[in-house]
Amino acid sequence: MEIVDIESIEKKSSGSEYSFIVVGSSINCSFGDKDTKLTAPFSHGYYFKDKAVLTIADFIPMKNIFPFGQCSSLSNPTVVTATAANNGRLQKMPCIPVITTPWIGGKVDVLVENQPALLNTCKNVCTWCGQITITKDGQE
Repeated sequence: MEIVDIESIEKKSSGSEYSFIVVGSSINCSFGDKDTKLTAPFSHGYYFKDKAVLTIADFIPMKNIFPFGQCSSLSNPTVVTATAANNGRLQKMPCIPVITTPWIGGKVDVLVENQPALLNTCKNVCTWCGQITITKDGQE
């Protein structure tokens, strides 16, 4: 596998458009009611457009990924309990994401601290079945 210098990467790969994810990008959960920012407490030492590049290993709840507002997943025990107490009518509860695996679909030929760079096409999933997607790459 060839390691490519991140500054030399073009925006297109194999005919499909992708972009690197940097600190400040926006992410969304299918069961949350608001977007949140993807962050990193420190830089990995690589920058794209003067912003720190993230990797597939930047998935830790309350460190990289913060709550998505209110959760509506009936796989979330707090939502189930609150809904039962509300006579079966859905009762959203604060979203505390539970994410246990790295992002899927990183750029394997661009390694940042030995981890694939995170792309706007990457996905993840919360234990409560929420599909987590990247909505803005943070480069603007």
